[in-house]
Amino acid sequence: MSDVFEHVIRVGWGDCDPARIAYTARIPAWALESIDAWWEHHLDGDGWFQMETDRNVGTPFVNLSMDFVSPITPRHRLRCKVWPTKLGSKSITFRVEGAQDGTTCFTGSFTCVFTIADQFKSQPAPDDLRAIVEPLMRP
Repeated sequence: MSDVFEHVIRVGWGDCDPARIAYTARIPAWALESIDAWWEHHLDGDGWFQMETDRNVGTPFVNLSMDFVSPITPRHRLRCKVWPTKLGSKSITFRVEGAQDGTTCFTGSFTCVFTIADQFKSQPAPDDLRAIVEPLMRP
């Protein structure tokens, strides 16, 4: 999986609780940041903001599922690998795996639906996005 997209996050001291590990709420936020970075990488710099405002394509989430495996600390960079696992007619699911210093910290599955952003109405996955996603899918 060396060709899988990786987003690197600097975990700061302020991201942690008194137990010196990352606040739980920060972890899904880092996963979503990593998915946004995946879109930016594959859409020539356009992430969720540009998809919503320039393309009129929304991608609200309908399911988030995460397993926490090992604590996240500021000691090492958090490396989040991201790839699409499923592309339905109106939805897309991403896998995100976060690791520090070679140790898996979390895994997660994140599903969102495609909408016409200014109407908040579901729509099929746009053809141009489908063409980008399909060759990058992995189990």
